[in-house]
Amino acid sequence: MKHILLMSALTLSLTSLLAHAEREPAPQADHPTSINDRQQEQRERIEQGVKSGELTWHETARLAREQRHIKREEARYRADGELTARERADLQRDLNKASRDIHGQKHDAQDRDRNGGRRR
Repeated sequence: MKHILLMSALTLSLTSLLAHAEREPAPQADHPTSINDRQQEQRERIEQGVKSGELTWHETARLAREQRHIKREEARYRADGELTARERADLQRDLNKASRDIHGQKHDAQDRDRNGGRRR
């Protein structure tokens, strides 16, 4: 029961992050995918992994923590009203790593079983 509540709470926090994501201006030619679009896509991939059982609750918690870190970093960078090229590149690097982490966790040998993620 505790694991089900934790998974529900993690899913809810991912959903709330999605709901509060601020929209970024249209992507520039040299940045075809916006940072916020990538963040939304990654949250959706994590949520899909939870629903399909590909992610354990430990993996989900770790990936959600990584997403919150990126969101806070973006907020710090935008606090002065401008996102510099260096800051954008740093966020893109962080998002690239997060994307690799999501892929790795979804495709590893650990799956959530019917016992709420507990192994027998």
